[in-house]
Formats: sequence, C-alpha cells, structure tokens
Amino acid sequence: MKNKHKLLLGSMFSLLALGLAACTSGKASTKALKFSEPTTLMTLDQSKLVDQVSDVTLNNSNEGLLVMTKNGKVVPGVAKSYSVSKDGKTYTFKLRHSKWSDGSEVTAADFVNGFQRTENPKTAAAYQYLLEDVKNADAVAKGKKPVSALGVSAEGKYEFKVQLDKPESYFKYVVTMAPTYPQSAKEEKKYGSGYATSSDKQLYNGPYKVTGWTGTNDTWKLVKNNEYWNKDNVKVRQLDFSVSKDPSTTMYQFEQGNLDSMVLSGKNQVNNYKNSKQYHARKEAGTYYLEMNQTKNKLLKNVNVRKALSLAVDRNQLTKNVLGNGSVPAKGFVASDMSSYKGKDFADQASVPEAVSYNLTEAKKLFAKGLKQLGMKSANLSLLADDSSDSKTVTEYLQNQFQKLPGLKVSLENLPSKVATDRTEKGQFDVTLDAWIADFPDPVSFMSLEMTGNGYNHGGWSNKQYDSLMNKANGQDANDFGKRWDDMVAAHKVLLNQQGVVPLFQLVSPQLLSKNVKGLSYYPSGGNFDFRTLE
Repeated sequence: MKNKHKLLLGSMFSLLALGLAACTSGKASTKALKFSEPTTLMTLDQSKLVDQVSDVTLNNSNEGLLVMTKNGKVVPGVAKSYSVSKDGKTYTFKLRHSKWSDGSEVTAADFVNGFQRTENPKTAAAYQYLLEDVKNADAVAKGKKPVSALGVSAEGKYEFKVQLDKPESYFKYVVTMAPTYPQSAKEEKKYGSGYATSSDKQLYNGPYKVTGWTGTNDTWKLVKNNEYWNKDNVKVRQLDFSVSKDPSTTMYQFEQGNLDSMVLSGKNQVNNYKNSKQYHARKEAGTYYLEMNQTKNKLLKNVNVRKALSLAVDRNQLTKNVLGNGSVPAKGFVASDMSSYKGKDFADQASVPEAVSYNLTEAKKLFAKGLKQLGMKSANLSLLADDSSDSKTVTEYLQNQFQKLPGLKVSLENLPSKVATDRTEKGQFDVTLDAWIADFPDPVSFMSLEMTGNGYNHGGWSNKQYDSLMNKANGQDANDFGKRWDDMVAAHKVLLNQQGVVPLFQLVSPQLLSKNVKGLSYYPSGGNFDFRTLE
C-alpha cells in the first residue's frame, strides 16, 4: 500500500475528460495479454487493500474522484471538476455521469459509503489513517461517533463534499487511492461478510472488471468494462493474470510465447536478459525494510540490538551479489529520487549514514552491549517473509549475517503471502521483511506509517519526538512547504537514529515485456501500472 500535497486554494479546477489516454479512440483490440505475478491477489475490497497486486488490480478495475498519472499529476476520474474553499478545509467534487459494471449509476452516495466504510472501525482498514484529517474521523475511528458523523456528504446525485478539520496539502492524492473509491451500499448489503471476497461479489466502475477470481485461486482476468465512462479510450479487451512462484517455469513460459510480461528473479535471469529489447528495469519509489516487534519482544525493544542488526547487513553485497537485479542500497526509509525541495532530494537531506552502513565489528559490540543490558547471554529470533524466490534469497542472506552476532540464532519462516501478511498484521513475528511503495511522491506517504498507532506500524515502534514532528508537519506547518519539509527531515533522522526500522534496499523491478505490450504506463509511486493506455 499507499497521503498529501499542495492545492491552489479557493479556485475551481476544470478537468478535461480525456486526460488519461495517450491513444486515440476506437475499438478495443481482440487480443488478450498474459501477465505473470510472483504473488497472489489478496483482496478486491477497496477498504481492506494491503498489497501491491491488489492495488494494481483495483486501480485498473475501479476509479476514484481523481487519477494520478506521470510525475504526480492528477487528472479527472469520476470527478469532472472540483473546488477548494479559501481556508482549505472544504473540497467540493462535481461528478460526471458514470456507471457501475452492472449498468447502475455511480453517485455521490457511493463515495459517502466508500469513505465511511474505510473509516468504520468494524472494517479494520489498515488505510484508515488516510482520512485522519476528515472532520470527526478520529471519533468515528474510535467508535465514539457513528460513521454518519464523518465529514462527507452527498449534495444530490452528482456533488460530493468533504470537510476537513484542518487543511491537508496532499488531499488531492488521497482521493486517487482505492480506500476512497466509491462503494455500492446495495452490493455490500447483498453479500454481507462475503462482499468483495470474489470477483463476482464486487462491482467495478473503472476501465476493466475482474473475472475468474474465487478468492483463493491464483488466476484472474481483467476484462474491458463496457460501462466505463471513458471506454472508447480503452484499447486492450482483456488481460489474463497467473501466479508463478518458480522463476524457471515462468521464464520457460515467457520464452514459449505463453506470457507477455514477467518479473525476473535473481541475478542470473537479469544478466541473461539485461541487453534484450524486452528488458525493462523499473526503479520504484519503494523500500524493502525490516520491522522489529518492539511490543512483544524485549530483545528488540533495545536500541543497541536494533542498531546491531542494521550494522550487520552489507547492503552493497545484498544488492549487487545476492539480488543482482538492479536494486540499490537504501539511503533511509524514504525512497530516493521521489521528492525534492530546492534541488535537494529528501533521502539525501534526511539521511543518517550510520543507520544504513555495514560495520560488523561495531555490530558485535552493540549486540553484546544490548544483551548485557537485558541480562541475557544469547537470543533466538525468527525472521518472517513470504515464500517468493526473491524473499527467500533475501532472508537466507540476512539469517547468515545476523548469526555472525555472537549468541544470536535466527530461524526463517517463509510462508505463502496471504499467511505472511496476516501474521504481520497481527503482530505474530519477531522480525518481518516488509516493503512499502509510496502511494504518491511525498515523504509523508512513507513517514505516516511509523507514527504511533498507524495500522502499518506493525513493529509497534513509538517515539514522542517523531510523532510531534509529524503532527507539526501535518498540522500547523501543513501549508508552508519549507517548514513542513524541515519537520519531516528532522522526523526521519529521529526514526533512523533510533533504528525504528532497518532499511535494506530500494527496489528496482526487472521486467520482460513481449512485443505485444505497447503503451503500458508505469509510475514509480501509486498503483504502478495503468492499463488504460495499453494499445
């Protein structure tokens, strides 16, 4: 998953209806493209989104008020225009006439329901924090007020209004994200707890609709949605997806012409194809990192132990020799080349070099110091991750490095992605390998995660200074870009100095695309792939 930037206040934004597609109108192609995924589709519930595969699927089968495109630009989605009050607290969206995949109307009431469902504590949405600045959101989230008190309203069928408690400079990005998409109350009531648990128990208002997903199988399709308002600019009629966890099998299928897209795994595959015209290395605004359970594990509550684990990792060796897929060492928690101010990249300005450096000698000293402080002579840790090929490679390397710390034994738990995610969300781990891809090009998309109580702060790290700085950035300094930037730089340094997380590497996704794939749009942050522009 996946919060905030600057809007001109007090003006009306008229949004061109065809801002998305790079191709001309016409009939859809009869071809079906075949894509391979290394992990399974977890959900079609916009409010319960937690993984990238589901994010890409929902971003292409549904549509929100606005849509994010290249370079963080937002263009019209269901909203044909919107205005912002002079005080920055009220957003009014004028909706176009659009339809669900069953032919029924998409109305402002569907957006009200979508917002309310994401904020409803009964939904237990990890992305609940996205709406934290909407009026009464905190009270609703804590069950102190009914969901009807949330500051959203339908002013007739085609006007949707959002009231904020305070100006939020990045709200235009929030409404591009799946947890703010419209949701049909009628459909939700029809299926109850089964809502969105399979492709036939969900409605779609985007360029495609999902078919063939039972909720547990590893294949599904995106089929052109003929009820989509901009259907004339959707060229490819169908995309077929299948999960393959065996890189050799996936490669064979691609070479035989049975796949049009696959993600390469391991340095051997990358080396074999990096000079091919079919090879594409996509640098993502994403960081792989370790979360350490600091609520249940006394060892990991110790800052010296956390620092020792970080210092034991040779990130250059990990990226170049172990992964070999083009990924680069992380400079910090926030991805590099994503956000800059006055010519300075955030990742560089907010760096704490020793928090991402390799120094095994110092690591051993700090680990011994931590054990002594805890009255321990040895320790055991388990390292949780999914069972994809690359995750196994990374965790095996980390196990080897961590066990160079005298007295530490590390066991590995590589589990199916749904199981690993569920365990992580429930805090059933010692150390877990996690990844975050920015929802939009702003440091807050990363840094909100580590605030106390955030649904994605699985390790339970909590720091009053960090929270104070982030609250300042999101509050009194929200509309002063320079002050807000400085707040977040300072907060990022607190996070790294306390080793709240262990940043590992910034992801570069090496992909092969066949000659059949034309016009595919890719964005380093957000939903990543936009299939609307395929030709």
